Amino acid sequence: MPKVLLAEDDPMMVSLLKTLLKLEGYEVDTLLDKPGNYLQTILNIKPDAILVDVYLGETNGVELVREMRRQPDLESMKIIMASGSPREEECMAAGANAFLLKPYMPDDLIKTLRA
Repeated sequence: MPKVLLAEDDPMMVSLLKTLLKLEGYEVDTLLDKPGNYLQTILNIKPDAILVDVYLGETNGVELVREMRRQPDLESMKIIMASGSPREEECMAAGANAFLLKPYMPDDLIKTLRA
C-alpha cells in the first residue's frame, strides 16, 4: 500500500485528504502532528509521496522541499505542492514534481499521485 504524508496545517483539509486517500487505497500519515524536526520526521517515515502546503504556519513549505531535495534518501520521492496562490514556478524550481492550485478537485490529486 503506497504511503502518503500530508504536510498541511489546515485541520479540515487534513481530515478531508485523509478520508479521500484512504478510500483510494493509500496509507496516510500527517507531518504537523509530529513533534520535532520535519525533515528528520520525513526521513523516518519514508513516504512514497508527500503533499506539501506552501504555507505551513511557522514553516515555509518551499524551503522544506528544498531541504528534502538535498537529502539523497528523498531524491526519488514524489513531492506535490499546493497553494491558494499561483506559485507553481517557485514550487517546481524548489524541487516539487507537481503543483496543485487550491481549491483543487479530489480527482486532480489522485491523478497527480498516480502519474
